[in-house]
Amino acid sequence: MDQDDLLLEVSQVLERLRIPYFVTGSIATIFYGEPRFTNDIDIVVVLEGSTVSRLVEEFSPDDFYLSLEAALDAVTNRSQFNLIHPSSGLKVDFMVAEESAFNRSRFARARKVRVKEEVDVEFASPEDVILMKLEYYRRGNSEKHLRDIAGVLAVSGDDLDWEYIAEWVAGLGLEEAWAALDEREAP
Repeated sequence: MDQDDLLLEVSQVLERLRIPYFVTGSIATIFYGEPRFTNDIDIVVVLEGSTVSRLVEEFSPDDFYLSLEAALDAVTNRSQFNLIHPSSGLKVDFMVAEESAFNRSRFARARKVRVKEEVDVEFASPEDVILMKLEYYRRGNSEKHLRDIAGVLAVSGDDLDWEYIAEWVAGLGLEEAWAALDEREAP
């Protein structure tokens, strides 16, 4: 199984179970920006405890590792849990969305992206990918997030909704992270 196959399988399960989701993180920055290596898939989900067991049942324990307890804990604490495909070493990080105006906006702006075999998968908008990369940079100061943003700006910059980005940079308190990106880009 390769990364695209795993992404398609997981997205089809989520759609079949009618679990709202979108792909974000490195996979999304690669799609909207410049290629780089990643071995995990980040997916934001709206998940309730009543749906967790159905999700876990969709992935055979012969092929996947997915802990029901970890998933239930993530739903309770609005955190994350993993699906692992041991034979390939690939991993999906499911991030359970908190209720917030920003998350409502991200779900409303998610878009279908053709991945492979004429299958569409929900992806975060490029603007929301940038905003979350800024948030991750703020939390850990990892230059990788600024590089990812720079890649998205280089490839998709002309098509971005700059007003939306500016609104949420201010609304999420990301001005310092945004300034760090500007400083990095300065000659």
